[in-house]
Formats: sequence, C-alpha cells, structure tokens
Amino acid sequence: MHCTYPGLGLLAALALLSQPASASSDLAACDERLSPFAQPLGTSAVTAHGAQAIWLDAERLLWPGQASEPLPARFVLAHSLQGGLRAQPGQALTGAEQLLPLQPAAPLSEAAAARWRYLKPGSLLTFQQVPAREQLQALQRGELLLVRLDAKDQVLAATRLQSPGALDALYAPAMAPLRLGAEVGPSGSQGRLWAPTARQVELCVYPGPQAAPSARLPARYDAASGSWTWQLDGARSGQLYSYLVEVWVNGQGWVRNRVTDPYSVSLNTNSQRTALLNLDDAALKPAGWGEQKSPRPGLALRDLVVYELHVRDFSLGDPTVRPAWRGKYMAFNEWTSAGMKHLRLLAQAGVTDLHLLPTYDLSTVPEQGCQQPKLPAAAPDSEAQQAAVMAVAEQDCFNWGYDPWHFDSPEGSYASDAMDPSVRVREFRSLVQSLHAAGLRVGVDVVYNHTFASGQTEKSVLDRIVPGYYQRLNADGKVETSTCCDNTATEHALMAKLMSDSVLLWARHYQLDSFRFDLMGHQPRQAMVAMKERLRQELGREIHFIGEGWNFGEVANGARFVQASQLGLQGDGIATFSDRSRDALRGGSFGSAAELMNSRGWSNGLLESGQREQQLRAADYIRLGLAGTLRDFSFETFDGQRKKGFEIDYGGPAGYAHHPGEAVAYVENHDNHTLFDANILKMPPASTALERLQAQTVASAAVLFSQGVAYIHAGQELLRSKSLDRNSYNSGDAFNRFDPTLKDNGFAAGLPPKPDNGRDYETLKPLLRLAHAKPTPAQITQARDVFLDLLRIRHGSVLFRLPSTEAVQQRLRFYNTGPQQDPALVVMELDASRLSGERSLLVALNGAATARQLKLPAVNGRWQLHPQLASAKAGDPRLRRQALLRGGELRLPARSAAVFVKD
Repeated sequence: MHCTYPGLGLLAALALLSQPASASSDLAACDERLSPFAQPLGTSAVTAHGAQAIWLDAERLLWPGQASEPLPARFVLAHSLQGGLRAQPGQALTGAEQLLPLQPAAPLSEAAAARWRYLKPGSLLTFQQVPAREQLQALQRGELLLVRLDAKDQVLAATRLQSPGALDALYAPAMAPLRLGAEVGPSGSQGRLWAPTARQVELCVYPGPQAAPSARLPARYDAASGSWTWQLDGARSGQLYSYLVEVWVNGQGWVRNRVTDPYSVSLNTNSQRTALLNLDDAALKPAGWGEQKSPRPGLALRDLVVYELHVRDFSLGDPTVRPAWRGKYMAFNEWTSAGMKHLRLLAQAGVTDLHLLPTYDLSTVPEQGCQQPKLPAAAPDSEAQQAAVMAVAEQDCFNWGYDPWHFDSPEGSYASDAMDPSVRVREFRSLVQSLHAAGLRVGVDVVYNHTFASGQTEKSVLDRIVPGYYQRLNADGKVETSTCCDNTATEHALMAKLMSDSVLLWARHYQLDSFRFDLMGHQPRQAMVAMKERLRQELGREIHFIGEGWNFGEVANGARFVQASQLGLQGDGIATFSDRSRDALRGGSFGSAAELMNSRGWSNGLLESGQREQQLRAADYIRLGLAGTLRDFSFETFDGQRKKGFEIDYGGPAGYAHHPGEAVAYVENHDNHTLFDANILKMPPASTALERLQAQTVASAAVLFSQGVAYIHAGQELLRSKSLDRNSYNSGDAFNRFDPTLKDNGFAAGLPPKPDNGRDYETLKPLLRLAHAKPTPAQITQARDVFLDLLRIRHGSVLFRLPSTEAVQQRLRFYNTGPQQDPALVVMELDASRLSGERSLLVALNGAATARQLKLPAVNGRWQLHPQLASAKAGDPRLRRQALLRGGELRLPARSAAVFVKD
C-alpha cells in the first residue's frame, strides 16, 4: 500500500508547502503589541500523542518496546499535511493523506548500534519502498504517526516519532558549511534560518527597536539544507527583524510563531526583536579596539589561574564607581575604582584569567525597570531581609544567568542602554579591552547544555522553530530536565553547530581567551574536541576550555555518547573540575545544614575528629590534587601501597587527568556555600574570625599549589560570605555582596532566602548570631594579603606547572605518607634540578587546629622560608616566627601554609 496526496503529484505538494499561508501585507502578526507570539492557524481535530518511536536516519525507524510479534500485525507511517489523523486502538485508521507500509530492517551496523545504544529493544523498521529524498523531507511537515495495525486494519498502537536522526541525515551535510543568522553589508542584508519542518517562514522588518513593523516578506526555502533565506536591499544596519515561522505543534496543529533569530548577535530590550548588525562595523568598537592584544600570549592550559566573577556583583556595592556604571559592563572601565585596583593586584600576583558568569542574553532579569528591594534594618538572624528580597526576586536586577535565551548576544541588563542593540556590543568589548589592559585574559561561562524554556512558551526560541529537534527527549518524547532546565541535545548536528558557531563568535568578535562550560559532561566529547580544533584552525591561537565534567542524568556513564566528562575525556586538552581534593579540603557540600556540620573537611575540623581513616584518605586526595589529579602519577597511599592515581578509589578512579592542566583545582565557586560559610557551619562555634581566616588560607593554598589549573571564586580571598545561602542564583544583590573596599565580607546579613534554606533556619540562626566570627576590615585585608603571597609564590616558579606526568613524577615527592603518617601535614618537595633559574621548593600544609612538627630525615640541604613569606610585609606574620625547616625538622603553626626554598 503506497499512496500520495489525493489529486496532487509530489512536486505540486511541495510547491503548495512553500506558499504563504497568509497575506504578507498584514503587519499585525509582526507587532508584539497587536498579536500574540504564537497564533494557532485553525487546524481542526488534532490529537496529542506521545513520541515513543525514533527516526534513526533517513530510512530506518525504531519503536522501542513494540515487538513485531505476535503476528499478524504490520506497521505503517500515516501522514497528513493538514492534520486530522485518527488512530484510536481498536478502530480503523482515518484521515491519512499518505500511508507508507514498513517492513523489518536489517540489523544496525556496529557504529549505528553504538549511536543508539540507550534505546530499548523493539521493532526496527524500514520502508517497503524507500521514498525519494524530497518525499522524506515532505514527511517531516505536518502530522505524522507510526501505527501498528492488526490483520483487520484496526489500530493496535500509534505514536509520533522523534525525528532528529532523520533531520540530521537529510540536512546536516548540506548545512555544515553554511552560515546561519544575518549578515549586514553596505548594499544590503541577507539571512538564513534553519527550519526544515516549517511550511512557511516570513521576515518581519522594523526600522527601530520600538518602531512599528515596516515590512513582512516571504523567505525562500532551500530544499538541500532545509533552511530559509532572505535578502534586503539597501543599508540596513541598526534595523531589527523577527521571523514568522509556521510549524506543526503536537496537539495544536499548525501554529505561526513570531520568534527571534537563534543566532541573534544583539537585540532590543527584553529580546523581542533581533538587531541587524555587522560586528565588524567601526561604530560597534570602542576606541582602540583591535589594537590591543590579549596579555600573556602562549599560555598552556596548565598555566591558568582563573578568577570567577559576576558582572553585577563586581561593582554594584563599590562606592568608587560612578553610580551610572555600577553593576554594568562599564564599571570595568572605572580604572581607579577599588574593584579595578583589586583586579590589577590579582593579575600582578599571578591570576591569568578572569571568567565572567554568563554574559549572554539571559531570560530572568528585566532589562529595563528591574526592581530593587528595600532592605529593612534587622537582626543578623532575622527573616525580614530575605522576605524583602524574595518579594521581588522575579522582577529584580539579579540572577546568576544560567538561563540562556540567546547564546550569541551580550546581556542587555548590564548595558547602559538596553534598548539600543549596539550599546551592549560596544560596552562588552570595552569590558574585555579594560581587563586585557589590566593584564587579565578574559573568559566567560557558557551554558549550552540547556535552554531556559522549550515548547510553545514565549522564551523558547529553538523549539518554536524546529519542534522536537534541539532539546534532548526521553522515551516518551518529553524534554529531559536533569540539568535543572530544558536540556539541549548537543549530539544533534545542528545543535552542535550552534554551540560551535557561538563559541567561535565570542572568541573572534570579543577577543575572548578561554571558556568555562557549564555541565560539560552533558555534551559529547567529540563535539567539544571538534570545536576546540576548529577555533585553533580559524583563529590561529589556542582557546582554553574548562568545564564541569560531572556524570549524571540521562547521559550518565556514556548512555547516549562518550561524554566530555572527567572520565570521558582522554587527554584532549580540556580541563574538568576535580571534586576529589575539593571535598577532602572542605568536606561535603550537599545535604541539610546538620548533615553539612557533620561532614567536615581536612581544613575545617576533620583532623580534630576521631575518624582516622577518613583523615588519611582526605590527606591522600589532597596529595593527588597537588599532583594534578593525574591518573598515572604514583605515590605511597595511606595503606602503605604505592598506587597510581587511577588505582585510588573514589567510587571510581580518583586520578583521571592524562596531562597536567586537565583537572581544575578549586575549593569554592559560585555554587553551594562559600568556603567561609562552609567553615561557619563546620568549625566549632567558638572559633574566632582569625582562626577561620587561617582555615580558609590553608585550603586556598592547597588549590594554588596544585599542578594544573587553579580556580578561585571572587571574594574567596576576602573571606566572602553569602550569609549562609547555599544557592544564591536568585537571591538578589543582598546575598551576593562582593566588597572590593574590604570593609564587609557579607556575613550575618540575615537568614538566607527561604526557598533553598528555610528547612535549616533553626540550625542557622545561632550561627548568624556569632558576632566574633565576622571578620573586621583589618582581617579581610590580611586575608587578601596572605592570598596574594600564595599567588606570587605560585607565579614565581614553573615547578607549579610542570609540562607532563613524567615531569611531575620526576620532580614532585611527598613526605609523611603511609599508615604511620600524621594526616594533618601534607608535605611535598618540588625538585628544580637542571632547571635554569629555578630553586627547589618544599611546600608544607598544616590543616590542624594546633601547631605541628615532623622529622624529615630524607630532606637534604639547607632550606629557608620563602622570601615572600619571610618579608616583614607578609600577610601571615606567624610564619616568620614559627615556621622552620632545619636539620630535617619541620615546624608549622596551626592551619598554615609554608613554602621553603633550598639554598
């Protein structure tokens, strides 16, 4: 059984699809003030179905769980361009304009079986008569069901299909070299939108950000690529546009979506319209743009010291920044502000890269008219402050920004004028320019693993253009949400292309030097490696990638592809965050406050417990971190055996990095409690602010003295607190305070917001009343000075960034190991033999609350305290008086980090 559209040949049917569904002269559909963003087009009798079947490629389909036995039974594809399919079990199939009978397919190849390994067994099907490519394309438009029929042609079961496999097979090769988005030239503009399942695409043109639409024009369909193109004559830079895309929506039928361009390089306020801009236009460049080169050229991944900072946090509370610039991109141009002075200090001491939390166009901050809560003067343990913040949390000016809307446009709320699309481009470039002048390379945190919205919601862009393609779907065809939001499918060719094109745009047009990838383990290793190589080839320079390589969710353990995760990357020059030394140093980061208080780390109380095996294991994890979390580095572990990193247990291999730099050492970032707040929870309540400063210092020292990438959260060096907030992504400015004037670390600003912390209030209240725990400005200054000392020591020696596992094995030696060790002392020697201009170093860390001493008979030669620590200006004056390495005897004050140099 094989039929086509009644009364129409295939080419005539395709021609019908390309005709406008409405008069192009009707501009109301283009105007957000006159019409909704989604308009149903009157399709009748549409039934919603799940999508359990998978279109693997152009010709093969799999229906998991739907066995072909028992016979008699057969499978057909039922298609209707206009809808109206009826496939109720026990009834006849009706409404089909086309039926295509299917038959069992040959087994999948080894490569195809690996690609689809996450799918459950079922009926693997192919066409009895394979349609022509044009007909396969036509099947992707309108209503399509896979139906199982019995011998009497009664419906046994029916399902929609998940079609990304077919779309990739039909269009990805042709799309690979094409440029999406808009290009603006002196004589005209042109654009391309990939929408292979749309029956019509039109362009809405606007003379200005708030002007009424001036034109509604049909786009032209390119059958080879599945994309729609348009051209506008005349100079158009500064004008704006949007699309009207007619797509089939499950349960609704044909819908006309007014939607912005997924490749928007800028937009007007609140992202209603895409701007036509040429990023090479001189008007979009601050003075001197392009003349200044990125600092520190030629850095290797292992050389990076990264400082993570939020654009708004940086300057909002800085009185030395002019009011109009506070919280904005332009604050980084306030050269004499306290914040910029602080960043220059960090750069001079050894920070190489400043990483900004997301700066793309995000979804949850109003770009004009955001509200500021009125904070009451209340007690340190009051609920009043958080109540004021939460009352306007969805309308205020703050969010971390892990809610992407448009990946390629700078966020407008950080611009001085969100309405003018050129301003955010020019001012973000000015930010980069200023940081480069300060000696800092610039990176951004990017989030390609999810979008803020999907389906037919207003802030869903991708899914309203190609429904069901860009998001990763579960077995029923619903969007996976393991990342907290609506997961994207970067294993699909055009989503991988979008990610790669986007990263290239930021690196090329904004001169970025590095990227941090949020939840990178949800992305294929192959896509990340290909993207990194593409940047190297097209830009002629190395762009460094670091990311969260966590292994969880629907992709865990390589369920769908080889992940860009801790264990999935195989020496690819991409770094992942290491939780091994992080958890050993600070203790657990998850669970209730009571659970956290009982999950102490090496630096904040574990060593004062009776848990000797845990103490020993923690010390080994810290040693492994100091050695770069290398899989093949070996040392004597607490059980007396000599093991390589991958042989040490961490619910899997503790050591996983193939080369130095492929693991990121850190103890604090924007997620979870700050280290100061974790220490408030875990250290004895009677601990003084000075003792907490010392605990924080020794943990930071373990990070900065590790081989590979060192990662610092802004304010870690200033004892930054979020008043015990465990998840401050939407907690407003009050709980995300960053004070570069060194007056207030943010502790005891009231109970943290109730949504994520309310269950712990009774535990948190007495802690927030610990007045002696809040550091004074002098102590915050001391914390900064001690941190700068550590940075300068790292920066001053190549021994902290050795080039290979072999070099680390040869030059790094641990003392005080094995079953008889004192786990409070982690001691390593870095041998500088045959390294010109270098001196051997001995690094000693004491995580205990008391002074410690140790015999080190194997340490030869004469040693003296590092000049940075022996100076009268050193941040920790205890070391000059109490730190000693002489005649094989080591002495260290409580919770301290000392470095000795060999004469």
